[in-house]
Amino acid sequence: MLEHGAALGRTRVKFCGLTRPEDVDAAVAAGADALGFVLWPGSKRAVGLERLAALAARVPAFVTRVGLFVDPDEALVARAAEHLDLLQFHGEETPAFCAAAPRPWIKALRMRDGLDVHAAARDYIGARALLLDAYRPGVPGGTGETFDWSRIPACLAKPVILAGGLTPANVAEAIAAVRPLAVDVSGGIETAPGIKGGAEMADFLRAVRHADG
Repeated sequence: MLEHGAALGRTRVKFCGLTRPEDVDAAVAAGADALGFVLWPGSKRAVGLERLAALAARVPAFVTRVGLFVDPDEALVARAAEHLDLLQFHGEETPAFCAAAPRPWIKALRMRDGLDVHAAARDYIGARALLLDAYRPGVPGGTGETFDWSRIPACLAKPVILAGGLTPANVAEAIAAVRPLAVDVSGGIETAPGIKGGAEMADFLRAVRHADG
């Protein structure tokens, strides 16, 4: 069994791709540790800065507001960061670009063949964690696909956030296999792209807690 964050006692949960006030409220009520807002215009779950501000204002203390970016310009990051606690870089951002970010940040890696995760952990030394996601050519994320969790190397220099095709049905298995710091889900708790289901969110949290128990 791999150990990538289990020593903290429980698996943290991030619900990503929130677009509606009622979904933010439901995610908080369900017990999510972090909420993700997509700032990449190419996503079906994208929000603009005005909506980001309104949604982020609903999030109470001790729930982390995360902004997801894909190869953004510095101006967008700076403006969005006013409403965020953590930045998630999901494109080909360089270590230098990430290091200049105005908030703490995590780096997403798509698990393509030949990826050296240890080297990435060294390159992105300033990251608070590495988010590991499924790889599909030309798609920076949100594929709804899993990847072979056994490819995650042991003893990484960074905590792991596991993403990619997670659902209430498979998240417990994923946690048992990887023991990540956190799990990240978007499509697996939706009734339509960008529309979260209250029952699906509750089921996902319940499955995570069962796995931790």
